[in-house]
Amino acid sequence: MNDSSAIPPASSAYESALHRLVGLADYERVAGIGTPLVKEDLSRMRELAHRIGDPQREVAVIHVAGTKGKGSTAAMISNILVAAGHRVGLFTSPHLHTFRERLRVDGESLSKVQFANAVERVWPHVEAMAADSVEGAPTTFELLTAMAFDLPVSEGVDVLVLEVGMGGRLDSTNVADATVDVITSISLDHTAILGGTVELIAGEKVGIIKAATPTVVAPQASLGALEVIRQRARAMDAPLVEIGNDVSFDVLDHDLTGQTVDVETARRHYGVRFPLLGRHQAENAAAAIAAIELFDASISPGLIAQGMLNVHWDGRFQVLDGGPPALVVDGAHNPQSMGVLCEAVRDYLPLSDTASGTVVVFGCSGDKDLPGMAEQLATLVTHVVVCTSRHPRAVAADRVASVFEAAGVPTSYSPNVADALSVARAIAAPDGAVVVTGSLFVVAEALEAWQGIEPERYPELERPRSGQAEPV
Repeated sequence: MNDSSAIPPASSAYESALHRLVGLADYERVAGIGTPLVKEDLSRMRELAHRIGDPQREVAVIHVAGTKGKGSTAAMISNILVAAGHRVGLFTSPHLHTFRERLRVDGESLSKVQFANAVERVWPHVEAMAADSVEGAPTTFELLTAMAFDLPVSEGVDVLVLEVGMGGRLDSTNVADATVDVITSISLDHTAILGGTVELIAGEKVGIIKAATPTVVAPQASLGALEVIRQRARAMDAPLVEIGNDVSFDVLDHDLTGQTVDVETARRHYGVRFPLLGRHQAENAAAAIAAIELFDASISPGLIAQGMLNVHWDGRFQVLDGGPPALVVDGAHNPQSMGVLCEAVRDYLPLSDTASGTVVVFGCSGDKDLPGMAEQLATLVTHVVVCTSRHPRAVAADRVASVFEAAGVPTSYSPNVADALSVARAIAAPDGAVVVTGSLFVVAEALEAWQGIEPERYPELERPRSGQAEPV
């Protein structure tokens, strides 16, 4: 842990806060580099939460786990609650451009002053644990979680919407007891930490389901995963609402500006339009609406429609340019989500029958199923421009290129994401498309290049560090 006295006196309060934050152990940045450590319990996070007064116990909590769609679903839930008059804290991960995105109040990222103050409020407890706790200093993610828990005190929020960082059972957010739980689509990801089968991963995700807590589960591609969820719900006497069985949904229409979806619960009918694209987002919308109904059935369909109309979640099948050629960024990073992306490209983009296909800008992290993703994309693309993000977990470009070449996809290399984006747009046919995918970190750098966003840089973290990784 870095000594806070070493912070340069000329640094701003926000820069000092970042210095403190990234000076802790950041297992997001090293996951996939070393051999994962087994995280045995939540004792360190429980101690940190207790030291700050356990403020998460004083407000309602909606807890969202899953492999894909949990961030979008959490954002939908937050937006609806804001429309209904609540002051809502939203905690998500990872971020695209700034740590401040992870902590939002009423949909807005914390300002630099708010974020610095949030770190300052918790930091004395971090130092105290580093000095005298048998658990040692909290991690970066644990500090961020404590900052989220403190939002009811620091920002006056009355509902916390918490997205699980990884897994569920041993995720730092699981110190909170939820009013409603949501489990989105589960697939293979973080297998070195969570397990090598969907059923094992589901077993970690369902750890958020506690006694008698109503739980919404999105459609599952794996019947085994669904059965694991059902067994946990029965064991915890937790009412389970299954999207596709107890709640139905139907996509009425869609274009590049959004989609209109009907959702039918046992209680009532909802008609909503929202700007997130893809059938998977319709599933997420149904899960979000079902969760809201369990949380507070008095929230009207009109308020739900109002909240959904304004929901945004960057980097998830986000159309930056309708074309020609079309430009889309999507943070798909496992074979299942890549298959969903390919389906959305075919359904949503105005590709002609004579189009030369889709050019993909691709980079990924070291703990991902690269061959599985390449196999999915090979059915859609005519060319891949391989690049490497700034993130220390990024896979070397030559390895990525060799996998795509083995899958029969013509491949070229660019030194960075911005250059790869320019190359791909030059290659793509006017009636084709450019899709940036493989990692949210690659997507973030494409957004920065396209929209002129100045990202935060963390020099301490941009070189791979030796060491071991544990669940955050």
